[in-house]
Amino acid sequence: MILASLARYYRRLATQNDDFGNPKVPPYGFSEEKIGWILVLDKDGRLKDAVPNLTADKKPQPKLMSVPRPEKRTSGIKPNFLWDKTAYALGVEANKDKAQAKTEPVVPSEKTFEAFRQYHLDVLQHEQDEGLQALYRFLQHWQPAQFADYPCLSETPDSNVVFALDKPSALIHKREAAQTLWAGRLKSDEAEQGLCLISGEEAPIARLHPAIKGVFGGQSSGGSIISFNKESFASFGKEQGANAPVSEVSAFAYTTALNYLLRQRNQESNNHCLTIGDASTVFWAEASDNETAAAVEALFLGSIDPPDDEQESQKIFNILEQIAKGRPLQEIAPDLSPDTRFYILGLAPNAARISIRFWLDTTFGQLAANLAQHWQDLALEPRPWKTAPSVWRLLLQTAVLGKSENISPVLAGEMMRAVIGGTLYPMSLLAQLIARIRADGDANGLRVAMIKAVLQRRFRKGLIHEEVSMSLNTESRNTAYLLGRLFAVLERIQYQALGELNAGIADRYYGSASAVPFSVFPRLLSGAKHHLSRLRKDKAGMAVNLDKDLGEIIAMLPETFPRHLSIDEQGRFAIGYYQQKQSYFAKKDPALTQTHEGE
Repeated sequence: MILASLARYYRRLATQNDDFGNPKVPPYGFSEEKIGWILVLDKDGRLKDAVPNLTADKKPQPKLMSVPRPEKRTSGIKPNFLWDKTAYALGVEANKDKAQAKTEPVVPSEKTFEAFRQYHLDVLQHEQDEGLQALYRFLQHWQPAQFADYPCLSETPDSNVVFALDKPSALIHKREAAQTLWAGRLKSDEAEQGLCLISGEEAPIARLHPAIKGVFGGQSSGGSIISFNKESFASFGKEQGANAPVSEVSAFAYTTALNYLLRQRNQESNNHCLTIGDASTVFWAEASDNETAAAVEALFLGSIDPPDDEQESQKIFNILEQIAKGRPLQEIAPDLSPDTRFYILGLAPNAARISIRFWLDTTFGQLAANLAQHWQDLALEPRPWKTAPSVWRLLLQTAVLGKSENISPVLAGEMMRAVIGGTLYPMSLLAQLIARIRADGDANGLRVAMIKAVLQRRFRKGLIHEEVSMSLNTESRNTAYLLGRLFAVLERIQYQALGELNAGIADRYYGSASAVPFSVFPRLLSGAKHHLSRLRKDKAGMAVNLDKDLGEIIAMLPETFPRHLSIDEQGRFAIGYYQQKQSYFAKKDPALTQTHEGE
């Protein structure tokens, strides 16, 4: 299903051009590769110049270029057709020995160059095209030792290079004769015929599938979703790709589409890939027209990774808020079709292979409802953010020291599945958040919003019996919630009486108060009496109000404090603590303020 969806997406991309008028994806047999230099030859095969093919960024990078697909070099020496890195095309590579590199920057690579030379001399010897003949003559006479005689080549080692005739724009691999020759070489007589599991047609079966590049943390040479390289993986005497027969055309289609989706976010395809934890998350839509597909893809990206611009972010969340209230999607945004198919694929590196972390195949209407529910579950009053946080920013709240490398990859995958699939948030998320609050004492809005989301979703799924309110609920009689509120009042009393301390009760007692209330609260209440006594001398009105809050909460608590709180109850404690604490900073009703002042 995954591969078939990607193959269909390739066919959609093949009909489109990018902003520069070039096809978005290369045709069968070609690949988008990073080409750093263009070697310009004359008709006699002499090297005229080496022209950089780099971006205009502060740190220039090789540009992508459509070239004949590369060989998969799992082992051995295999030259590419009409292009390659300098170790093959020129017979030199950068000196890996740093001590010698200053005096001898390059070293010969004779075996790879000889393979490249012999391959092309055999293939091109009968060709009459002047571009192919120029390359043939170049390879007849070129020796790696000549590299030092051409200053224009000094920065090319280890780059991928292509060849051109007379001028950089006249690329040899794009000449009609070269493309005809390559098309003939793609028809391999060695390929086994079989039934393709993707297309359902009889066709030559791919022995090895093209590499998938760009997965976060993966090998630069790429990886495979499908590969068989040990006897234990094979069956019925079949070898490699024959164990899961996919035709060469279908293998090319799905890997090309996936490589397009995985391009870096500063590239043209930046609306299709996110990094969540250690997983590269790609997504695409399948609609009746490209405009509808692009619109739903943009809304999904904006809801998972909201833009920094507050107005643009608000537009997206206005749509999701209306969906959460039950309004039909087409009423809210007529350009978004709820029946559009939407696909989300999470990929993570696993040595030379690629693991599937999650896969979702759904309608956009259902996906939008799941996203709206996610943000509704997170909602708190007052809102603890100006621009809505991305899933990645939320996950940072679970990491030690807030460092991305400390995010659990398993937790990241489970969190993403819950967001896009509308399933329960992992209980490990609740445990991690409570552990972080106990460790660093920071019960901030993002953490409490996630705790609230975990519990609220468990309530909607019928696993717990009491809803979690968005704002302070003075009517709630949930013991853990009341204890959290009580702790916030005690902290407020101490602060008003003594001012800022190096270590207040939150620093000293939050962890034990939220886990074993029986052992902590009697002592804290005894201390609060002394603080209130002091406060009455300096701030009588403040003391009256805080004493009133204290009495109202204690009146709703049972006679004895619980000996321990469960993980769910510790979550309720954190929410009660946060909401009561925020109530002291909320804007007061002017009428109430005047009443208190009169008192």
